[in-house]
Amino acid sequence: MLHDAVLVCRKDLRIELRAKIGLNQVAPFAGAVLLLFGLALGPSRQALEPAAAGLFWVAVLLSAVLAVQRSFAVESAHAARDGLRLSGLDPAGIFLGKGAAIAAQLLVLEALLTAGVALLFGARLAGGIVLVSSCLAASIGLAAVGVIYGVLSSAARVKETLLPLLFLPVAAPVLLGATKAWDDALAGRAGSSGVWMSLLAVFAVLYVAVGTVAFGPLLEDT
Repeated sequence: MLHDAVLVCRKDLRIELRAKIGLNQVAPFAGAVLLLFGLALGPSRQALEPAAAGLFWVAVLLSAVLAVQRSFAVESAHAARDGLRLSGLDPAGIFLGKGAAIAAQLLVLEALLTAGVALLFGARLAGGIVLVSSCLAASIGLAAVGVIYGVLSSAARVKETLLPLLFLPVAAPVLLGATKAWDDALAGRAGSSGVWMSLLAVFAVLYVAVGTVAFGPLLEDT
């Protein structure tokens, strides 16, 4: 399973590195979301700094939808999805590999957006351990949910609109937990973020477990 996961992860990351979709489209989209929200709140640092964590994670959540759509769009061309299904790879390995590739892309995006938040909103990046840990747990959770609902929506005729409708409500706990954890860290209260970090960890473990078990039947049924 782990060997197959590494193969799928390397395949997806190699495709993204060659196509540069994340660099040329997803990252500029996330930056535009931050900039537009910043313009809507106005130039006052007193209004922007308290909202930095929420705006950061809204941008990550919307960008995650694009990353998941891209991951499954690659499989829909030239019957690649059928080839993947018939390849003999462990379905759990396929799930873990695609999830790891999406999580890696989200972590790179979050590193770029962190710099954007510091520059645009004047956020002081305190509580580095909480910031990094919440990004890691949230990325794993979002990737796991994205792969589950990505395979469900990829066979639908309206997959471009169905995926956000399925994905965004389920990912709401990640948005809440990650935003609260970042709020505590940026305000110098990193010790108060334990509850929110636990929420992110439980969410990630739960959906990784569900996806590992259910991805095979979902892939066959769709």
